[in-house]
Amino acid sequence: MVNENQPKVVVLGGGTGMPVLLKGLKNYPIDLSTIVTVADDGGSTGQLRKEIDIPAPGDIRNVIAALSNADEELNALFQHRFKVDNGLAGHSLGNLVLAAMNSLTGDFYTAVDKVSEIFHVKGNILPIVNESIVLHAEMTDGSIVTGESNIPIKHKTIRRIFITPDKIQPNPKVVHAIHDADLIVISPGSLYTSILPNLIISGVADAIKTTNANVVYVSNIMTQLGETEGYTATDHVEAIYRHIGQDTIDEVIVHDQPINQNILALYEEEQSVPVTYDRERLKSLTLEVLEEDIIEYSDKMIRHDTKKLAKILYNIAYSQMKK
Repeated sequence: MVNENQPKVVVLGGGTGMPVLLKGLKNYPIDLSTIVTVADDGGSTGQLRKEIDIPAPGDIRNVIAALSNADEELNALFQHRFKVDNGLAGHSLGNLVLAAMNSLTGDFYTAVDKVSEIFHVKGNILPIVNESIVLHAEMTDGSIVTGESNIPIKHKTIRRIFITPDKIQPNPKVVHAIHDADLIVISPGSLYTSILPNLIISGVADAIKTTNANVVYVSNIMTQLGETEGYTATDHVEAIYRHIGQDTIDEVIVHDQPINQNILALYEEEQSVPVTYDRERLKSLTLEVLEEDIIEYSDKMIRHDTKKLAKILYNIAYSQMKK
């Protein structure tokens, strides 16, 4: 049962950044909906999509695991990846479970709901669409790259992304959740292959433009080779605006503290550097800029601090609900 005294929070995204954010948010008294991309075509997900015509399950699986309230052993089983030298090699058990449930129910939305119930997830997990889609990128040299996993490895500058089928409609619950929200969070993640594939679906951009919710973009901390080399925080926001229209974001959260130089050296080997920001340039886009210390270091990796970020977002959502 929905508690009317809880702010309604919608998180859009995919990839590795979204689950990090959700692990913190699930501990707050919020009415949570997550809108998840299904454009992935690499690894286990890609193999399943070649054999079974279903929306990509990989990002959905990770969100279920992040929001699960099941015991740790069941979560570990769900996330287990087979390393045997046979047809199961590389597959995640969770992907297979979602594919099996899709086969049993005949509907991917229903399959996600059923698996979510098994894992007692917090809130609603909404695949952006109920069909298999293909992501494409038009590069600045005019070439077209097809397939989510192919886009970053071409090492070309991306002009825009688009999806086929081009007239595909979003999950109706997605549009309702956006219109009904107090806060919409565009999560960190791969800009062109995890974040924008949600936003460009027909009907989603219109819903974001007309909602009364506060729309917050959590900026990436590091640039990504093949997608956002040289990008500042402003460049990320402008890329979103090019795809869905100006003034669709109200606030942007950026990291404002120095980053450990030893760890940065590891990222430099992958040609990844911190996402910088120019406060005045960001504000010129009619944005409120929230400058916070929002990272943590884990296994020599730079990640958003899920607890700090969740607290910031909850405070924004609660304030918005009280207006």
